[in-house]
Amino acid sequence: MLDITVALLEKAEAEEMYEFEEGVSEPDRSTYGLDSMRLGGGVVLAMRDDPSDYWSKALGFGFDEPVTLSLMEQVIAFYRERNIRMATIQLAPSTIPEDWPAICEKLGIERGEIIRKLATDIDTAVKASSSATLDDGLTVGPVALDEAAEWAAVVPPAMGMPARGMEKMAAASVGLPGWHPFAVREAGAIVATATLRTRQKVGSLFAGCTLPAARGRGAQSALIAARIRAARDAGCRLLVVETFDEPAGTHNSSYHNLVRAGFTLRYSRQNWVWRNPETLSA
Repeated sequence: MLDITVALLEKAEAEEMYEFEEGVSEPDRSTYGLDSMRLGGGVVLAMRDDPSDYWSKALGFGFDEPVTLSLMEQVIAFYRERNIRMATIQLAPSTIPEDWPAICEKLGIERGEIIRKLATDIDTAVKASSSATLDDGLTVGPVALDEAAEWAAVVPPAMGMPARGMEKMAAASVGLPGWHPFAVREAGAIVATATLRTRQKVGSLFAGCTLPAARGRGAQSALIAARIRAARDAGCRLLVVETFDEPAGTHNSSYHNLVRAGFTLRYSRQNWVWRNPETLSA
């Protein structure tokens, strides 16, 4: 078994999301209602009027201090004060307390989607991803600072999400310390995007996505391999990533591409959703 703890997996994701959303500066922060705080060893992130209901999330809890009713009340209060319509609470299975059902009932928290958390060591990943290839006409490489706007404009449609706020977050991440954006190009145009974040010998793979017209041509596998090589060159020894679950009858290409690149499933995480009763009734 790899020496990759649950705390490492969860905190890497928490810090990644925190930096991604915190990287946006004014006046865009106010325009999109971006806000955050650190609490109980985790982070609480908010984006007002988010049409995707994706960017308001609380995660990284249960390691510095236990998950309690009081802690969750503070999380919910943060979202109520900012008039957030919906927020996702991400807790690793090992951090969920015995009284979690009672906490959920009291605060109106419900089950959400399931996420798969994967990891590997750098040597395994380099070897497993060495055969990744791109179709003719496609190239993969890093993104320069002056390409930030062009690259960021592709991220929302490639992920199938609204551009509102997300494009600003993506653009701001280019040039952040330890952030390494990559792109697949065809005839000079960006058709797929992805990011690597490196911290203390840990590399996080983040937001790999491809425009619909360019899918099935090896772009994602090439982006995974490029980020693995970049992580090795940056001195990383471990790699972590998350992707959506694969319910019966469905196929998650991202998951299988990661497995082929040497990643293994560490655990599945049940996410939890809070919906603001004041905005639902408005």
